[in-house]
Amino acid sequence: MFAISKGQYPLFGHMDRDGDNFYFERNLKRQGFSVVAGVDEAGRGPLAGPVVAGAVILSLDDAPSIYLDSKKITAARRETLFSRLSRSSARIGVGLCTAREIEKINILQASLLAMERAVKNCCADGHGGADFLLVDGKFTVPMPLPQQALVKGESKSASIAAASIVAKVTRDHLMAAAHKQYPQYNFLKNQGYPTREHRLALAEFGPCVLHRRTFKGVREYFDIAGPDRPGSGMALTIFKQSRLRGE
Repeated sequence: MFAISKGQYPLFGHMDRDGDNFYFERNLKRQGFSVVAGVDEAGRGPLAGPVVAGAVILSLDDAPSIYLDSKKITAARRETLFSRLSRSSARIGVGLCTAREIEKINILQASLLAMERAVKNCCADGHGGADFLLVDGKFTVPMPLPQQALVKGESKSASIAAASIVAKVTRDHLMAAAHKQYPQYNFLKNQGYPTREHRLALAEFGPCVLHRRTFKGVREYFDIAGPDRPGSGMALTIFKQSRLRGE
């Protein structure tokens, strides 16, 4: 895994950016990195659906201040910014890992793989690849590219914030489509997250193919055999007991 130490790039140790959420991108440009991509993911916590990553290369003449952490703006605002990004000169990539892949390699590795796919997708338009990655979180992407992980990067980098919007909106659209196929779980409202309503639906209907079978709250149903199959009265009893224990 390729990582850049903060000692090599002093700008990453300078946290007083005076509210400039394009500080890192602008300074990397001065250091010779002309194509900086922000990378983020959405969907690590849900019980169902894919983990989705976005990669965005913003133009230096864009209006970076409008791109904010996707979790801090409304769904309507996310959609507006997503449309703006799609119409702009920004280069956008999306990558995902399915529930089966998450089960196989774990959610952290699946998130990093989705990010790698997003970066490759972002650079698949024939215009060349990114030469530096700004990555949200503690971990860098397993690619041989100079990069820096930034904790709470969506609030520090417009490119990461734009990537978070792409990832979140794309995943919401996928879960809205999943809702049409599996309306009993109300994915349109919960996006696969473990809300009380979602857990009650799991107890009543059992998991579907989109559920992550290794996640707590789902894997228990695959341990039930015989007449006490997923969706049976025993499954509902287990759910109610867990609620009483505060799990």
